[in-house]
Amino acid sequence: MRTTQPMANATGHLNIVTPDLDMAAMHALLLEHGYLIIEELAVDLASRAWQDLKPHIDVAPFGHDEFLGARTKRLGGILQKSEAAQELVTHRVVLSLLERELLKYATNYQLNFTGVMHLEPGALAQPLHRDGDLYPLSHLGITTLMPTMWALSEFDAANGGTQVVPGSHLWPDDRDAEPHEVINAEMPPGSVLIYLGGTIHGGGENASQRARTGMAMQYSLGWLRQEENQYLAHPPEVAQAFPEPLRRLIGYDYGGSYLGFVNGDDPHRLFEPGYSGPAMRSRPEIDAAKEKLPRFALTQLPVKGKVF
Repeated sequence: MRTTQPMANATGHLNIVTPDLDMAAMHALLLEHGYLIIEELAVDLASRAWQDLKPHIDVAPFGHDEFLGARTKRLGGILQKSEAAQELVTHRVVLSLLERELLKYATNYQLNFTGVMHLEPGALAQPLHRDGDLYPLSHLGITTLMPTMWALSEFDAANGGTQVVPGSHLWPDDRDAEPHEVINAEMPPGSVLIYLGGTIHGGGENASQRARTGMAMQYSLGWLRQEENQYLAHPPEVAQAFPEPLRRLIGYDYGGSYLGFVNGDDPHRLFEPGYSGPAMRSRPEIDAAKEKLPRFALTQLPVKGKVF
């Protein structure tokens, strides 16, 4: 069974594990390298998601700038377009890793962003970046978010498999990656790349004659503003059709004790049949988690930019 650094590509080794590896070991490898590939975690679901999304990808526009990619198609609203995508975003193995890391810093975590990145032949490499730079906190402080990239097609160095810089989650903010420090994620369909918000990465260059399709699902601490406005992307009349765990993951839940309430009530009660008004009720498990959560002083955390 592969556990750590078993596969080499042109620029280095890949941190690949199989789905049966112990969760504690997976988490340790993720924290060590800043990323982790779980090989063939959900092959059937990924195949179904590809079939659901392909008609939408075919008519999706290309990006309009260097970051979005002139030969890269991007697709949003995927939870409304694919039930398989709904199952992937709530995959138990992924959520277990999120719980081990993000619940160090919050009572809850939430879906931050979803999207498809489809690289046609000729797509140029995306500028390297950290997703965590979305917030004015250094990645050397706390883990604010954890992105995932599901392979809906084969990922390799030739067709633009996601570029990753191992160990960059531990680097200072002003250190840039050298070319020899960048590797490409290589994985078969149904595999998932998980990385930390502080890990430098970017879409690769597709120098092949094959398209590369990935589905990004990103998660963040429950007390942060989400990158994608989930309440407009999935308003109540749309979210009503989703399973309860997915609705709560989207954000129809407390982000902490009474954080995100509606008239003092649990926002998810809006979906209960016959709900007619607030009962000033919270979630006991959220309250209990709050009591165990350390309080983080902003003066103790590295901050980037201005904080108002």
